[in-house]
Amino acid sequence: MKKVKLDIVGLSYSQTQSGAYALVLGEVNGRRRLPIIIGAFEAQAIAIEIEKMSPTRPLTHDLFKSFAQAYEVEITEVLIYNLVDGVFFAKLMCSKDGEQIEIDARTSDAIAIAVRFNAVIYTYEFILASAGIVIEGNDFLFLENLEGITGSSGASTQETSPEPTPVSGYQSLTIEELHNKLEKALADEAYEKAARIRDEINRRNAGK
Repeated sequence: MKKVKLDIVGLSYSQTQSGAYALVLGEVNGRRRLPIIIGAFEAQAIAIEIEKMSPTRPLTHDLFKSFAQAYEVEITEVLIYNLVDGVFFAKLMCSKDGEQIEIDARTSDAIAIAVRFNAVIYTYEFILASAGIVIEGNDFLFLENLEGITGSSGASTQETSPEPTPVSGYQSLTIEELHNKLEKALADEAYEKAARIRDEINRRNAGK
């Protein structure tokens, strides 16, 4: 079956399912997007890695990476290989001493691990054709505020293209104050708060 390479193009609070996030994967060199509903913990794990934040203690997916590297296991690819009753199925393609191993995983966990290994993400054409949506015009990477989100993990195709929600509350602070608060939030392991502060810093830098 034909495989299609995907990139992460969006991560936003779900407008249709309370306590969940919409992870949007985009077809490389194409206009189709694959929205997947994931839990708050997995969304946080993905956002922290994309934002290059450094937790004071390793998250579960960081622990998986350290464990794999300790035993010289490399994650080379993530494949979203099936879609049944609105639920995506994925597997990790691993390599050790020239041997290829496949490990079944939830799609949200697989993506969180993929970003830590810089592994490529693929799906099959039939999945993208049945569950993908076509985006007109330009889109961009957006990371949503993760504060106060709880709920179960999973995957669904019921989400349409999410829209980012503006993050506020830090406009009155100086850049230096923002960086100080960011360092403190990371030290306190308040990652959802750190994500909000990082968003404000990025907006300031983009406006220069």
